[in-house]
Amino acid sequence: MKKRHLAAPTAAAVLALVLSACSGSTESDDHETKGSSGGTISHIHGVEVGPSDNKLYVATHEGIYTPDQKGRPELVGDRKDDFMGFTVTADGSFLASGHPAPGRDAPNNLGLIESTDGGKTWKDRSLVGEVDFHSLDHAHGTIYGYDSTNGLLRVSANGSTWGKRSKLTALDIAVSPQDAQTILATTESGIIRSTDGGKSFGTAGEPVMAFLSWVTPDALYGIDPAGALNRSADAGKTWAKVGTVPGGGPQALTAVSATHLVAASQDGVYESKDGGKTFTKRLDVTSGGGH
Repeated sequence: MKKRHLAAPTAAAVLALVLSACSGSTESDDHETKGSSGGTISHIHGVEVGPSDNKLYVATHEGIYTPDQKGRPELVGDRKDDFMGFTVTADGSFLASGHPAPGRDAPNNLGLIESTDGGKTWKDRSLVGEVDFHSLDHAHGTIYGYDSTNGLLRVSANGSTWGKRSKLTALDIAVSPQDAQTILATTESGIIRSTDGGKSFGTAGEPVMAFLSWVTPDALYGIDPAGALNRSADAGKTWAKVGTVPGGGPQALTAVSATHLVAASQDGVYESKDGGKTFTKRLDVTSGGGH
């Protein structure tokens, strides 16, 4: 999937371009991931930190990577699938979606897949061949997924059976850690909110954000299409800028705690341990990567 970063006149125009670029292509003509260790990565779709090992995991167009002892990207396991939606549960299970690697005998849409050994091996859970989740969140014992194939929100308590919720066109979703019924989604017109578990969403409102991560009731983070990192302490009603993710062109965001953040941009994966005021590069990314 290609995400192109442009110096567009408005944030909404940039996000609209991102959304259109995430519309379901499985091209692999300009991605670059060299070797299992010591190479380069691009086309980042998700970043997470393992709750048990504190390792950084980066979901890309060609597999999931983690930094080796020298800080170079090392492939986790042997599956070089196009991992799209990606999240790690509190007990350490990896949940993902996307498309199989070229040449692998599998349906084009992976549905929901799961790893219980840190990404080394994976098993199919549900919706194989039917759905590509572009965003996944796990909260309150429930899996929330944005089904980009059909343009709707789905929820599941067991990872096997799913309830269909609202139709929408979104890039990212975030669930309140305090209220299972409150869900936010990013759209080209701004953030939309549901207070009934995703059955309906209100109208979009400013600001326009690309990615969200909601770790505690008073720590909702959002990164806008220009890379500005914002924090809300009141569930997204008001926002304050706290910093800027280096590199431009945001690709992913996760808040590990109220002060520990990981974000991916066009030129790297960055980590902050002071609530986004400063960032340290953890991995290099080739230019031009994205969804």
